[in-house]
Amino acid sequence: MGRVSRTERVLLAVAVVLVAAAVTVAALVLARDADRSAAPTPSTSARTTASPTPVPAPSPTPTPTPAGDAWTLEQKVGQLFMVGVDVTEPDPVSRRAIVQDHVGNLFLHGRSTAGAADVRTLVERHTSLVGAETTHGRPMLVATDQEGGRVQVLRGPGFSDIPAATEQATWDPADLREQATAWGSELAAVGVNLDLAPVMDLVAAGTEADNPPVGALDRNYGTTPRSVTSHANAFAAGLRDSGVAVAIKHFPGLGAVTADTDTTAGVTDDVTTSDGAQIRVFADGIAAGATCVMVSTAIYTQIDPSAPAAFSPAVVGGLLRERLGFDGLVITDDLSGAEQVQQWSPADRAIAAIDAGVDLVLVSKVPQVAPEMVGAVVHQARVDPQFAAKVDAAFTRVLAAKSALP
Repeated sequence: MGRVSRTERVLLAVAVVLVAAAVTVAALVLARDADRSAAPTPSTSARTTASPTPVPAPSPTPTPTPAGDAWTLEQKVGQLFMVGVDVTEPDPVSRRAIVQDHVGNLFLHGRSTAGAADVRTLVERHTSLVGAETTHGRPMLVATDQEGGRVQVLRGPGFSDIPAATEQATWDPADLREQATAWGSELAAVGVNLDLAPVMDLVAAGTEADNPPVGALDRNYGTTPRSVTSHANAFAAGLRDSGVAVAIKHFPGLGAVTADTDTTAGVTDDVTTSDGAQIRVFADGIAAGATCVMVSTAIYTQIDPSAPAAFSPAVVGGLLRERLGFDGLVITDDLSGAEQVQQWSPADRAIAAIDAGVDLVLVSKVPQVAPEMVGAVVHQARVDPQFAAKVDAAFTRVLAAKSALP
């Protein structure tokens, strides 16, 4: 063969490079086509621009709901009233107060000798009205005055004849507690869960006849702080043993008055002080576990001369709540028919009591005024935020007391 020129050698190298490049390109094309044939064909919707998938917002942490949030204002206010029903001649107005005014508590008043069966039927006729629309399904406090002696609402078959407090005061406190447990069981059997007793008023020896509401009726457990405290607390303990709550009364004391607030206006106590023996007796009753304290409607010039105790922030909020540390239920004496409070309208009585710090307004003798009282408190709560806060506080205490019942 002949010798290849330098030009021919360059051309040959270029040709080799081009062939190699062509082979590489062909391989890449084949690989691309293979990848395409292996991949799924995208759908039409996939070729369109898709909206981003929304990310769900995290659920907010639930805020604890107070017990009263699901209640209407009318239902809440209704829990702050206790309407009376006569045990011998029940008036339909008491049932209407529960249905129409959402009143959540019942008081048996008057005198009955019919016995337990009839009383149980009467109670059930009223407690059967409890429901979602009336009392928000919350059971009632059903109360009566079962002290003994001349103040005993329920008698007849199924009820013991309870002796007066002056006689009970002669018993050993342990024996009195045992007897009171039996008396409480009789109440529980007919649906009564609150006894507005015992009386803890301190009546000085020798003044009983001059003290119409207590001493003249033998309602006092003796005439010394020790006797009153030991025996009243024994009575209360026996009732609690049977599952019945008690209300000690009549704070800050009716043992020194010379007229009865039920029948007389202007009843005033010029003796009782905020740190005297009478207050110490009530302090002992509170320390022993009283569920409820009833406040009288007398005026106490040495504590607050400006208003009856049931309307007095100084008595209820200052002395009872702050000084004695009582955080249970405060109930008024009757605000419907008592002569002592007739100078105020029913509406003003109810507002004044709640404004003073009371939790339960007792409307026993004249239940016909309950609608006016309830309506007035509802209206005041709507227009006065500070008053509304007091309604809420009272409502909370009422529900707490009901929850604590057996």
